Amino acid sequence: MLKILKYSFYDLIRSRWSYVYLLFYLALGFVLLFLNSDLSKAVITLMNVIIILVPLIGTIFGVMYYYNSKEFTELLLAQPIKRSSIFLGQYLGVALSLSMSLIIGLGLPFVMYGLFQSNTIWEFLLLLITGTFLTLIFTALAFNIALYNENKIKGFSYAILLWLFMAVIYDGLFLMSLIMFESYPLDKFSIGVTLFNPIDLSRILILLKLDISALLGYTGAVFQKFFGTNLGVILSCIALSIWVFLPTFNIYRKSKKKDF
Repeated sequence: MLKILKYSFYDLIRSRWSYVYLLFYLALGFVLLFLNSDLSKAVITLMNVIIILVPLIGTIFGVMYYYNSKEFTELLLAQPIKRSSIFLGQYLGVALSLSMSLIIGLGLPFVMYGLFQSNTIWEFLLLLITGTFLTLIFTALAFNIALYNENKIKGFSYAILLWLFMAVIYDGLFLMSLIMFESYPLDKFSIGVTLFNPIDLSRILILLKLDISALLGYTGAVFQKFFGTNLGVILSCIALSIWVFLPTFNIYRKSKKKDF
């Protein structure tokens, strides 16, 4: 699996799209930090971009890499290599290369700006951690979609639909449910629903660390009470880890049973 991972990783690093992805974050980081005197506002802007863009790029790259490397994968399947090793190696290669582009692209401007000498370092590190988690999660979900759909058009359609549901539709349904059942206690319901969406969970963790939860009203107070504690942060990281583990395990399970 390590050899497959290494090959996929270097293959994507040489791709021009990886450079575009890296340069985008470099430019964004430099523009926000050197033109904005308030670091908290810069982190919030970066969060809004990362929360939407990282899942989208992870989903598209995951599906695209699976379908484009299909012939090479079939060649590997003819070799005495475990099927699970091939697909897990490809998945990790894609996810790690995208994560590296994100970390380097945002890390360099922050290092040059001298942010690591300020108190905003923890918010920035949390931003990178959640961005890495989202990359791992949505790349794994994309590989699952591709494994279940041999048709490339269907695979891309389902992947975009998944991102659209998680990033936009889910929040709308959540808000509608809060409005419809506002007369009922919704504390536990709000927390539970948030844990089922890694995008919302990542956004709330960053907002709470920036101490602007008061802008979220009553819901913000509920989230602050739960996610703002050390136990809440630990449970949130566990929830994100589960979001990584379950799709990854399904890649392992599906690749062993799938007829190629």
